[in-house]
Amino acid sequence: MMAVRWNRTKEAVAAALRGGAVFLSLPNILSLPVLQGFESNIDETCWLICKKDFISKCQVLPEDCMYKLFRVFCFLSELVVDPERPNRFQVIMDTSEVGLVASQIVTSLGADWDQSGFEELIGNANGFQFGTFLTLLEKRYLADVDRAGLVEALNAVTNTFIDDIIKKGVLLKRGYLLPTLREYWFVLKPCQLLYYKNEEEKEQCGSITLDPRCWVDSNLQRIMLHTTERTFELATKDHRSRLQWLSALKLAISYSAGTEGYQRTLLRRRQKRRKAELQEKHRRSSIIHDMDVQLQAEKQARAAIEIHAKELKVASEKHVEELECLLEEETQAKRDEEIVRNLQARVLREEWEKREELERLQEEHIMLLEQEREKRKEFEIKQREKENQLLEAQQRLIELEAEKQRLDDELTRAQKKISVSEKAVASITIVEPVIN
Repeated sequence: MMAVRWNRTKEAVAAALRGGAVFLSLPNILSLPVLQGFESNIDETCWLICKKDFISKCQVLPEDCMYKLFRVFCFLSELVVDPERPNRFQVIMDTSEVGLVASQIVTSLGADWDQSGFEELIGNANGFQFGTFLTLLEKRYLADVDRAGLVEALNAVTNTFIDDIIKKGVLLKRGYLLPTLREYWFVLKPCQLLYYKNEEEKEQCGSITLDPRCWVDSNLQRIMLHTTERTFELATKDHRSRLQWLSALKLAISYSAGTEGYQRTLLRRRQKRRKAELQEKHRRSSIIHDMDVQLQAEKQARAAIEIHAKELKVASEKHVEELECLLEEETQAKRDEEIVRNLQARVLREEWEKREELERLQEEHIMLLEQEREKRKEFEIKQREKENQLLEAQQRLIELEAEKQRLDDELTRAQKKISVSEKAVASITIVEPVIN
């Protein structure tokens, strides 16, 4: 498995922006930050090679802003076959992606996004090349924007698509050595949570590495971020922000193991959805075309029948009446056929319902058999236990009988001894009077 990224050499850059493309493969074992670093270096090199072709044509955007849009375009664009030259490709940004970027720029500038106006503007276009994309933004949305607002809006777009920033905002963080809550400006990415002294993001105070082994929960109005190193305690100023940060942190952790990143994953999903919609559109167009061909054939057949009917009417009035009867019978046959089809559909539906009922009864029967089998197993276990108890009782009875026999023998011997003793005592008693 390889991760694909533009490789814009001097020839490939011109080809990529004018209709062709060359690819560079990077192994998937590289982490997401390393891959993003490679992409940044590639974008910078490509821009140095081809920027002169666009700077001279652009009247509003400064070079740094054009570079940011160039990176966003390269990120969101796709390779499509050039319809005029099938052996070459074009790098095209789909109109939906153009609308996504333009809407974020417009909303970042504090204006309302007009989706219907955008759709009317692009017409039937399927996508734009980079030069057309720049012209659209420059003429339509960025003509009267001051430089500071423009830079801020394009920074927001770059943060979203290129830097893969999921969320920014203020959080309170409890210190490790000094356990007090201090306010920082946090920047959340799929693999790390950075925090700065303020929202200018010039002085970084630290970072927290995120991976799939991390998890986050809420405890007493606090956000507890558990990592492999230690647990970080964060807090927000209101309940809504806490819920938003909890959701964003869980989202970042879920994407921390991948090599594509959050925005690239969303891009892949949008591309797959557009591809599926395009296939569905082609399928519907094919069905409509087949229906039109069939309808045209039916119209031609009907016209032929009408011509033939007129000829028959001229030839014979009686033959015309017979033909009308045949047409009526054909119509009736179609109606009867429709009735039969409806009946067949109803019978099929009833058969399906009966089948579902039969399957349900079968499942219940299987369940009853399973219950009966379980009861039989329990009965066999109890039967074996009782048999074991009976064997133990029989063994015990044998032991008791043996013990009884032993005791009887001992009793017999004792009785014999007593009898002997009594005889001895009696003889002694008889001898004593005689002696006296």
